[in-house]
Amino acid sequence: MKFERKDLPVGTPVVGMVGGGQLARMTQEVAVALGVQLRVLAEGPAVSAAQAVADAPVGDYRDPETVRRFAADADVVTFDHEHVPTELLRALEAEGVKVRPGPDALVHAQDKAVMRQRLDTIGAPAPAHQVVASKADIDDFAKRIGGFPIILKTTRGGYDGKGVWVCSGTDDPVVDEAFAASVPILAEEKVDFVRELSAIVARSPHGQAVAYPIVESVQRDGICVEVTAPAPDLSPDKAAQAQQTALTIAGELGVVGILAVEMFEARDGRLLVNELAMRPHNTGHWSIEGAVTSQFENHLRAVLDLPLGSPAARAPYTVMVNVLGGDVEDMHLGLLHCMARDPGLKVHFYGKSVKPGRKVGHVTAYGDDLAEVRERARHAAAYLTGTIDE
Repeated sequence: MKFERKDLPVGTPVVGMVGGGQLARMTQEVAVALGVQLRVLAEGPAVSAAQAVADAPVGDYRDPETVRRFAADADVVTFDHEHVPTELLRALEAEGVKVRPGPDALVHAQDKAVMRQRLDTIGAPAPAHQVVASKADIDDFAKRIGGFPIILKTTRGGYDGKGVWVCSGTDDPVVDEAFAASVPILAEEKVDFVRELSAIVARSPHGQAVAYPIVESVQRDGICVEVTAPAPDLSPDKAAQAQQTALTIAGELGVVGILAVEMFEARDGRLLVNELAMRPHNTGHWSIEGAVTSQFENHLRAVLDLPLGSPAARAPYTVMVNVLGGDVEDMHLGLLHCMARDPGLKVHFYGKSVKPGRKVGHVTAYGDDLAEVRERARHAAAYLTGTIDE
């Protein structure tokens, strides 16, 4: 179903979101509450967001005419992912389309080499890094930083652990695998880190910005499996440093909307920027129930240039655990047990078929006692996937 302007109440904002994944699906709930008409350019008729958004035309986000037609009906265009070609977004802006975040900002989330170069100029702390084009370059880089192992990354297209390799030397088979990706390769210091943190901020076009509590994320096989807000035992000084780093990056790059800055807390005490995302982020899902204003609401507020909402936490601790596909195909069978056992539990399914390791939903618990909150969230996720049966 497609809504024309004449079918909507006077003044209804229309936001076009490119991409039909779970981020667009979760944005829809906020859009309904705010009276915003969300349109989604979907990859297929049954993708996650297309099941929840009435106006979800199917099209290729890489095709200029498809994206132009989609953008023509929107007051502002934003994103469920970062893969729309930068040149296409620049052309849209030149034609008067409001693109938020704009291509000059978004390119830093699309291209890791561009990101590293720009962050260097603003003094953001980062692992040692260098773009490499040969085995000799890799060897030179490793010698410069004290030896192997090092990390190799594709500068474009990697996600959830894909396009990232641990390299033990120039004869390591992953070197040939990396260069076969046919995009520039970034070599980075392999950071000895205590844990991974995420700093999420929201920024509006006129420069208002808010920072969420710093969270701890747990990764397994390159996939985020658990987030704790706030990060336990993080000193106030380090938390403030991480928030300020994210706010500085958002301001310097001109980000509009949500910016997630993934960081390493190194064993030597450094806080180092690992990755950037300019959209609602997995490490911010806890905010749906755990914050006064969720990341999804603040993303919509920001792209529409509305005043931003409070990012403050509602409870001392919130834990979000991703529900990953396993052997159980019908996860709804587990809802009876999980909801009866824990009336305070919140469950989100993304409308996706179950595949091993695929993010098909998440659960959230919150409360005063971290150990108890973690147990509740972990138990629910495990039960839904069939890992435990009681």
